[in-house]
Formats: sequence, C-alpha cells, structure tokens
Amino acid sequence: MSRLQPRSKAISTSNLSSQSASANPTTSNVALAPTPDQPLFSAPEKIASGTSTRNLASDPASDRSTIFLIRRTLCSHLGDKGRSTPAPIDEILPPLTSSNEVDLQLYAFIAIIIREFVHTWYAKITPDPVFVEEVVKIIAHCTRALEQRLRKVDMESLLLDELPELLDVHLQAYRAANTSINPPPIQTNSREIYHALWPMPALSPVPDQENGPLSQQQRNNETLYRQMLVQGVLAVLLPTEDLDNDCLTTLVGQIFSEMILGNGVGGKASEPWLLWEGIMKIAEVIKAQISTPKVSEPVLKSPDSVNASESSKRGNILGFPIQKTFWMVLQYAFVGFTALRVLITTLATASALPSRLATNKPNGSPNDSSESQPTFSSGIVPNKRPIMKMKIWSTASHLLDLDFRMPWLSAMISMLQWSSIAGPGGLGNTDQIFDKILSHQIHTHILDSTRLPTLLLTLRTALFPNNTLAPPRTIPSPAEALLLRRKCALALLALVPLKVQTLYLGTSDEEQKIADVEEVLDVFSDSYCNKHLLYSVVELVVVRLMPEMGEKGVEELLEERLS
Repeated sequence: MSRLQPRSKAISTSNLSSQSASANPTTSNVALAPTPDQPLFSAPEKIASGTSTRNLASDPASDRSTIFLIRRTLCSHLGDKGRSTPAPIDEILPPLTSSNEVDLQLYAFIAIIIREFVHTWYAKITPDPVFVEEVVKIIAHCTRALEQRLRKVDMESLLLDELPELLDVHLQAYRAANTSINPPPIQTNSREIYHALWPMPALSPVPDQENGPLSQQQRNNETLYRQMLVQGVLAVLLPTEDLDNDCLTTLVGQIFSEMILGNGVGGKASEPWLLWEGIMKIAEVIKAQISTPKVSEPVLKSPDSVNASESSKRGNILGFPIQKTFWMVLQYAFVGFTALRVLITTLATASALPSRLATNKPNGSPNDSSESQPTFSSGIVPNKRPIMKMKIWSTASHLLDLDFRMPWLSAMISMLQWSSIAGPGGLGNTDQIFDKILSHQIHTHILDSTRLPTLLLTLRTALFPNNTLAPPRTIPSPAEALLLRRKCALALLALVPLKVQTLYLGTSDEEQKIADVEEVLDVFSDSYCNKHLLYSVVELVVVRLMPEMGEKGVEELLEERLS
C-alpha cells in the first residue's frame, strides 16, 4: 500500500503549527504563483498538529478540537514514537485533496464515522489498527481520484442545466400524478402514476403498505441498487490490488451504501418534513443576511419643529410633501446613476473575462490544451449551452407557477431570453458578453472553492454536534409536519416584500398567501417520490464524475479491472 502515498505537498502557509512556523519563518507570506496544473481547491495549507489537550478550545468545531479528534481516532498509534513533539497530521495520514483545509474537515468526518460505526464492533474483535488504517488509505485514494475527475466536469452545466432539469421532471410528474381527472369516488394511486411517468428500477415495485410484500420487495431492490452503485464507483476508483481485498471493499461499500446513501439520501433526506425544515433554515439565514436592524431613537419635538411640521403640511404638491418628494426623487436618481455606472463598468471589463470555450478548469487557464474542447468553424463548443438557455430559468418558472399566475411576465422574460440569444449581436449566446458576465458572477459567488471548508464545517456541526452522533430525531406526526410546512411557507414569504407578495399571489389575504406557498412546497410531500429525485441526482453526479459507469455495467467494470 506504500504506492498509495503521494509525494509530499508544498510548504505550508498556515500559522496553526508552531513547529512548522519556527522551522520556516519566511514561508508564511510567500505568494504561490498559479500554474497550469493549479489545484482545484485553494492553495494547500499544512494541517497543524502537536496541540496539547490542556489548551484545547472549548468549541468542538475549532481547528484545535478537530485536530485532537483526528489524532485520537486515526493517529493514536502512528508517528509519535521516539519524538519529543507529535508528528504533524499531514505527515502521518495520506492527503485526501490538494488542500489541507479541506482535508482537515474531511478527516473529521472520517474520524467520527469510524469511531461511531467501526470501532464499536471492531475493537471487540482485535486491537490491531491496521484494518482501519487500510480503510483510510482506500478512502484517501478515492478522494484524490475524484478531485482529479472533478476538474474535468463542467460545473456550470451540471448545476444550472442538468440538475434543474431533474427537478423540473419531478415537478411535472408529481403535479400530473396528483391532479385527478376522475370525479369522486373514483380514486387513483398517485405513486403508481408518478412511477409510471418517471420509472426507476431501484424503486420498483410501488410499495403497497407499511410492511406489505411489495414494500419489502421494493426495499430489497433499493438495497441492491445502492450496493451496485457503490461497487461500481469502487471498481473505477480503486487500484487493482485493492479490489482483490474483499474484506476492505465490503466494509467501505457498506459504509457508503448503507450509512450515506441508505440512511442519508434514501432515508432522512427524502422525508418531507426534513426537506421543509432545511428550506426554512436556509430562508432564515438569507433573511438574517439581507435584513439590517434599524435603531430608532426617541426625538423630543421642540416648538420650532412643531411649527415647521405644520408649515410643511401646508406646502404640498398634489398631496405629497415637498421635502419628501425632493428626497425621493434624489434617491431614485442616485440609484439609477449607480446602476448605470455598474452596468457600464461591467460591460467595459467583460472583454477581459476568461472565455468559457477555452477550458473546463475552474481557474479558466487556457494553457492546458489537453482539457480544451474542440470547436466548430463558428467558434461554438459542441454541447456548450449559453447560460441564458439553461434549464434553471424554466424550472424556476414552473416551480413558481409563473405561467398560470403572471403569464404576461413569463412571456416577457421568454421574449428577453430569446432576444439575448437570437437577437442582434447574440449578446447572450455562448461566450458572448452577457454569457461571460454571468459565468464570471457564478464562479465568483457560487463556485468559489474557498468556501468549501466553511461549508464542510457547517455540515459537520449540523450532522454531528459536539463531534458525536446527535440524539435520534423524533419523527414528527402528520399534524406536526403540516405545521412545519406552514412555518416554512412563512419563512419564504418573509423574504418577499409585501407589495410583491400581493402582486404575484393576487390577494392580500394572509391565509390565502400561506396556502398558495404551501401548495408550492407540497411537491416534496411524498417521500417515495422524493427518492426518485434524490437518487437521480446521485446517478447524474456519479456518471459525470465517472463516465465509464454510463457505458458499462458493474460486472463488466470489475471484469475489466480484475482480468
């Protein structure tokens, strides 16, 4: 297994390790120049180690507590014999990615999973840590291979075109399945209609009742599907000699197929109440970021101010105060001037933005010709759709029922979209000025790799508070789930100004507004239908990362690797 160990990383720049800082006092401020093989994530930083348990931070999400968790779980038997100070973690454990900040968060996930789900039974069999060490090496090999493949994936197309298309299919199938065309008392099974519109072998047959024979058969098929999916991934990513180790591949396959896909994607994540709760929390976070508290101080009115207010009442123009009208006009003029200046500046600098046709690499470097795509004589890359034409726009329109509630606005947006692509100049076409601006904004605000460690940290604190398993969540009753859906609708309405709510929903009745938003959220009210969407998302991501799985079956891949 020594060949799985990659060559050493670059000199670290982190100041968490006092040992590395004292040994290299001049390297902490060295700027790393970008190269054609620049890593996918941010510049690598050395994971600090050698921290003492006496000075551990009280916050379990801090770097010191995370490092202590990793050392205690994965490194207790490595690297410390005959040393006055503990060895750094990145010298003991194999790197998972090209960024040590990302590695720190990923190893925290691995440490918690191994401690809670592997050590509980493996420690009763033998104290030998070699088995866990081999599992960590296999996971590290897979993550490094996935990072290399992730560089070649067109993330814009995946996030803005292919994934929204799956959501659009779910919306149309769910609404068609739950729209009854037969008068009562004739009833139809909405799940059977949905499954017929969007068939998935892993979710066949449609479950009949809680513990019926069809339900058990469906669960068995789903289990086999998850195992085959994970085995196919391991057959592509693992080296040949590791595929021969049935014990290791079985354990790693069970961890991913049952714990992550089974309990996570097919279990909790498909429950309606959990999806509504997640949407509600995201809406609350957005509301907290866009809202600014206004501090009002009491003002004592003097007799002069009272006389001034009385005189201002007499000086009105068509019922509006002169002073208020003046400041309103001045404010709108300032906003218009600022918007015009931003537009002119953006258009002037658009020519210097990187081209979408040069490469698929996130840094937009055109130096690597091995990843560039062939172009036609017109300069358009095959299958490279303009952002204005991607499915994200039509899916948002279908989700909000824009065609039904505001058909004039939907037609206007469609006209503007068509004009930007097929109109004079084709400003919204692939790699044109509007397309470059949108692509630049997406890479700056959405695909910013520096946010990945923070995102992983947030996910870890949500799934494993205090770096341990959270107490089992009480499944809400049907009445509590409906109450949670109502709270989610209120959180979404809080993001929209009151005038926009009234204009879009066509009513000023608060209860009717909440009911309309709940009707939109109702598309996630069936866990069986949600599984179709979530498993389709997993399949799409896997096929984009490993195109071999879209061309060959699992048995064929294993035969090819082991022959």
